[in-house]
Amino acid sequence: MNIAIIGYGTMGKLIECRAEERSHRITAVVDSHAPEDRTRSGLPILRAIPGEESAGALGAADVAFEFTRPAAAAENIKALLRRKLPAVVGTTGWYDRLPELEKLAAETGSSLLWAANFSLGVNLLYRIAAFAAKLADPFPEYDVGGWEAHHNRKQDSPSGTAKILAERVLAQMTRKKTAVYETLDRPPKPEELHFPSLRAGSMPGLHTIFLDSPADTIEITHTARNRDGLASGAIRAAEWLVSCPGPGEPAGAVRRGVYTLDDVLKAIWGPSLDGAS
Repeated sequence: MNIAIIGYGTMGKLIECRAEERSHRITAVVDSHAPEDRTRSGLPILRAIPGEESAGALGAADVAFEFTRPAAAAENIKALLRRKLPAVVGTTGWYDRLPELEKLAAETGSSLLWAANFSLGVNLLYRIAAFAAKLADPFPEYDVGGWEAHHNRKQDSPSGTAKILAERVLAQMTRKKTAVYETLDRPPKPEELHFPSLRAGSMPGLHTIFLDSPADTIEITHTARNRDGLASGAIRAAEWLVSCPGPGEPAGAVRRGVYTLDDVLKAIWGPSLDGAS
């Protein structure tokens, strides 16, 4: 694949490294912090996504990775959809704009694949935690809650991962009706799933669901050691989106429409695991 990277921070640079390891090619980078549009070793470094009239400005990219900031993501996605450039988006905190962007994707016949977390381990966690919640639901002595922690530079709270994890758990329970992400100065109501956040230090990410009874505690935790899992998962998702299963295999037709990582994983696991999502 030819790849354009939108956002050249930690994740953008990591995607560049992991994509090249899988024999893909970076054709352009958009870095809003660059002093000006320039070229580095033949690679265009642009300050913004060029307009639709600048046909070759992104180096004939097959797909673009968008890992920027919540405040910038929606407009970046909009620009990519208007260019009909398939977009793989790992930025969180823009989901209130999703209906608008789904409509634009349909109008332009373009492609959008987004995920709150592209880590395979986190997506396994979603399914494991949901199944555990379903098992625990008939036993009222087991209360269910969770928490998440990230580095002190993360711009949204709770994390998109935490919201999806809580929603997956709630979907499997009759006793819990709603998630509460704020710090409470009161006991949570029986129907509330309390899921607070911590922001400190340099930790890439930690998410925990626990089932607690007077007799014992069951904890299900995913701890990210680094961001490699995010980059690898995003690249695999992009390969699926443009029908390029791996290095050395020819690209096929681009999948048009709006997808999430669930669509990618269902294609891998098959229909037998659909109920675990």
